[in-house]
Amino acid sequence: MPREELIRELLAARVEHARGQVMRLRGEIREVTLAHRDTPADDEHDPEGSTVTLERERAVALLAGVEAQLAELRDAQERLAHGTFGTCERCGQPVPAERLEVRPEARHCVTCAGIRARGH
Repeated sequence: MPREELIRELLAARVEHARGQVMRLRGEIREVTLAHRDTPADDEHDPEGSTVTLERERAVALLAGVEAQLAELRDAQERLAHGTFGTCERCGQPVPAERLEVRPEARHCVTCAGIRARGH
């Protein structure tokens, strides 16, 4: 199977997985919110209240991360469709195949990703 087709399938599988996580987390948030809706909002004095609030905040934070990952994966699908996939957006050099196999949404080669991580 050609490399581009493998990447396309990998991206599609990861998008599908991320969509499933988004749906699961949204359901979890909905359940926690509904369960807590009819209870007093006094988390300080309600031993269950703080747990419910923390559980909801954790799910909301996870959801934000998964939604960001999903957006990156969709962007990678667009780059693949437009022929710019696998090219570092900073230096224009090819992103190593090994990096793309592990992180197909990668926009930068290893060197440039390291520079970005250090804030340069």
